[in-house]
Amino acid sequence: MSGALKEVRNRIQSVKSTQQITKAMKMVSAAKLRRAQDAIIEMRPYAKKLQEMLSNIAGNADGDVSMALATERPVRKVLVIVITSDRGLCGGYNSNLIKLAKQVIREKYAAINGKENTEILPLGKKGYEHFTKNKFAVIDQYWHIFSELNFEHVAAVSKFAMDAFEKGEVDAVELVYSEFKNAATQKFIAEQFLPVKKSERKKGETKADFIFEPDKNILIKELIPKILNTQLYKAILDAHASEHGARMTAMDKATDNAEELLKTLKISYNRARQAAITTELTEIVSGAAALQG
Repeated sequence: MSGALKEVRNRIQSVKSTQQITKAMKMVSAAKLRRAQDAIIEMRPYAKKLQEMLSNIAGNADGDVSMALATERPVRKVLVIVITSDRGLCGGYNSNLIKLAKQVIREKYAAINGKENTEILPLGKKGYEHFTKNKFAVIDQYWHIFSELNFEHVAAVSKFAMDAFEKGEVDAVELVYSEFKNAATQKFIAEQFLPVKKSERKKGETKADFIFEPDKNILIKELIPKILNTQLYKAILDAHASEHGARMTAMDKATDNAEELLKTLKISYNRARQAAITTELTEIVSGAAALQG
């Protein structure tokens, strides 16, 4: 076999092996996606209702000393929670999230010199590696959260952000994550986590009159952190489902691309084989003619 034929055959075997891997990864991601999708779909109505409750309470509790987490003040330092994945091979998922986080720092917080007065709290190895490599101030306590994802670990991250805000160590907390739409679609979102956004009363609308039982201050103090924990958990579940959807889509496209490449390589192999056979026949005919001569 000629060197050209051997090279093409080796490439065909290599592409076939890669295609088997991408097919397997697609199937694994599809299985994980089903579980992650079920989790976020079940969580969303509950989280949405709690978010509405939180905004209403914050918007109608003006002057309440216990509403420290809704207190707006001049921003001198910001904490950005960026939720990426631990692994790659999921298309532009991680790069889009990192790009959005940098855009928020550069544009929304341009007045505080962006990067210099920003702390990054990465959730996910890819974000942690990128921001550490690029010399951002990185909080490295929670980046491995996906290795054992549960509500208690998420609540610890939320508590860290709330404590930093209440102590005045940061004046705002931004959350950057991917909202799951379907397996092929994710929406990259940057939203304010702290201070708590207040619902805006329309002109002529009366202030809501909540009845609190037990004491108003005690209830609000207990309720708001729990709701914020839930909001962060919902964002992480969204991100978890988005990651698997993005990886499944990327591996599906990679498998299709491998199939197209195989077709091209097989055509090249057949042409090279035909050329080799033709050359051999030509040499045989030429040799026979020389003997006859």
